[in-house]
Amino acid sequence: MLSYETLKILQPILHYGLHLLFPGLLAWYFFKKEWKKAWLIMIATMLVDLDHLLATPIFDPTRCSIGFHLLHSYIAIGIYFLLLFIPKTRIVAVGLLFHMLVDWQDYLWSHYLLNM
Repeated sequence: MLSYETLKILQPILHYGLHLLFPGLLAWYFFKKEWKKAWLIMIATMLVDLDHLLATPIFDPTRCSIGFHLLHSYIAIGIYFLLLFIPKTRIVAVGLLFHMLVDWQDYLWSHYLLNM
């Protein structure tokens, strides 16, 4: 088992790696003809995190952003899911849904570390 210190160091590396690098893999796999454009669009979906600026505190490791922040709400996630079915918004939808998955995973990791 990895130590608390190691897990604490790996958490932001994994989190930002998933936010920045993994969308490139998704873009390459699902949108081969325009993968570079798709990757940039998916990275641009990180702007959804601007809703964190409306919270106090802006970041709280004990708080799950899913269901808390406006653009991370369950209604918003439902809209992102519906956008999958519109060809012109599909890349944005994949980026937003993957972003939500990464944020949820990060919360689970934080919650685990807090309870170690």
